[in-house]
Amino acid sequence: MSVIIISTALQIPSAIFTESFLSFIGLGVSIPMPSLGSLASDALGGIYSYSYRLVIPALFIWLIVLSFNLLGDGLRDAFDPKLKK
Repeated sequence: MSVIIISTALQIPSAIFTESFLSFIGLGVSIPMPSLGSLASDALGGIYSYSYRLVIPALFIWLIVLSFNLLGDGLRDAFDPKLKK
């Protein structure tokens, strides 16, 4: 059971990044549904005037991916029987 939990926790960041990238290039979720990738894509038009509109979604993508990576690494360390003394 622990292998499934760890594998899932480590695959979530990949799924989030893939969805954000697909929404960024226009192949993700449809227009009425918000996505971090679609927000970043919409912000490209005014990148020189309103750069924060691109920085904020990119920062949130980075924070979410980093937090799930750290969670997966922590779960792997917690469930690893070789590390226990």
